[in-house]
Amino acid sequence: MEFKKSPDGGWGWVIVLVSFLTQFLCYGSPLAVGVLYIEWLGTFGEGKGQTAWVGSLASGVGLLASPVCSLCVSSFGARPVTIFSGFMVAGGLMLSSFAPNIYFLFFSYGIVVGLGCGLLYTATVTITCQYFDSRRGLALGLISTGSSVGLFIYAALQRLLIEFYGLDGCLLIVGALALNILACGSLMRPLQVSDYPLPGKTALENIPDRYSVYSEKEKNLEENTNMLERRNSSEEMNKSPLAPDDGKHKNPDMAHTRETETYRKKVAEQTYFCKQLAKWKWQLCKNYCGETVTLFKNKVFSALFVAIFLFDIGGFPPSLLMEDVARSSNVKEEEFIMPLISIIGIMTAIGKLLLGILADFEWINTLYLYVATLITMGLALCAIPFAKSYVTLSVLSGIIGLLTGNWSIFPYVTTKTVGIERLAHAYGILMFFAGLGNSLGPPIVGWFYDWTQTYDIAFYFSGFCVLLGGLILLLAALPSWSTCNKKLPKPAPATFLYKVASNV
Repeated sequence: MEFKKSPDGGWGWVIVLVSFLTQFLCYGSPLAVGVLYIEWLGTFGEGKGQTAWVGSLASGVGLLASPVCSLCVSSFGARPVTIFSGFMVAGGLMLSSFAPNIYFLFFSYGIVVGLGCGLLYTATVTITCQYFDSRRGLALGLISTGSSVGLFIYAALQRLLIEFYGLDGCLLIVGALALNILACGSLMRPLQVSDYPLPGKTALENIPDRYSVYSEKEKNLEENTNMLERRNSSEEMNKSPLAPDDGKHKNPDMAHTRETETYRKKVAEQTYFCKQLAKWKWQLCKNYCGETVTLFKNKVFSALFVAIFLFDIGGFPPSLLMEDVARSSNVKEEEFIMPLISIIGIMTAIGKLLLGILADFEWINTLYLYVATLITMGLALCAIPFAKSYVTLSVLSGIIGLLTGNWSIFPYVTTKTVGIERLAHAYGILMFFAGLGNSLGPPIVGWFYDWTQTYDIAFYFSGFCVLLGGLILLLAALPSWSTCNKKLPKPAPATFLYKVASNV
């Protein structure tokens, strides 16, 4: 399938708007899960480490399934995937309102909602990259602010809904809001052309490559038909010469022969189709593994997957646990001018937009910009144990939120590293490791608290992980950033030719 040239505008701005709304609606509740986390602690009475699994699964499962999500978007397109995933997110949120225990939430909120969010994230990023080229950084920055604005609004909204309608009513209302994703998905018009011969080639030049499998199929069926005719002729010669030759006996024999011939043709077609399908799937698997090995030969890409894994182990827990950190530091609720999660959310939106704009400047090295955000955020995480007041926690929450906005330039860095042709494949792999880090980070921090009864060691660990990831990526990028701009060789078109053995 050949894509049209990116329009860098036009209907692309509609794509940006609906992608923004999609991320706003699907990620609002999972990112603001810190408000629900405190309620679940009191409702189910489980430990902080175990309860943290709900929020970490909601953010991590979708990323862990990124290779599958990328395959779904590549196979079915962004529009149907978005509509289907909207049902998943809304259904999972509504189902969570009936949760009898924390283990039910692992499935309904963690897995169902998380997988739906992963599908929606991949769909919105992929279709935005297809519609934009020179303004891709700005477009990605705009759509990624949707999740941050959702975090800012949903943190206050869920607290208000819990106060008026309780935890169950809050989840039902939030799930109903998520149904608006279906309307957003209906506007995601695919940017693609049909599979017809390109103008540069005549139809006759394209026929052998495109229809070689079908001509081979016809040849195979012709061989089977010849075999059938030889068998029928031998049967006729073996018939007794004394058999009557009147029309009453001749017509049933001819009808039986035609039925046998039709049946054998159908069997031959089905057998051939199964063989070709098995060979095609095996070849597709080999090509996928080969492209994966090629990706990891790029040392910047290899460092990038380590960095994103460590970043999500250490960088995600603050958005989930910051409210509980303030309560553990004996900060009074009267001092809360604004929820700390809301501060993280609004600053993340600003950071995504600001970093997205900076990524479009030619004189700014986007990879070094991403590395700078990692190192600075690692230092900010290590400073959280020293914050004992609402003011200092608010400042650190704002810094962490601003730097978490580097999610908007991560697809941009990935595209520059591997090329637009391999974006879906590479991004799926990287999001898998990001999801693994998202799933492990909050439970690890919660277990540290259950073990030490303080968050100090937990956030030292988080800061060290983010710092280490940034330094590894910096060492890999310093001598060879120029190699990242060289596109990998474009994969050959997936044309498979097979020689089918004739039946004996």
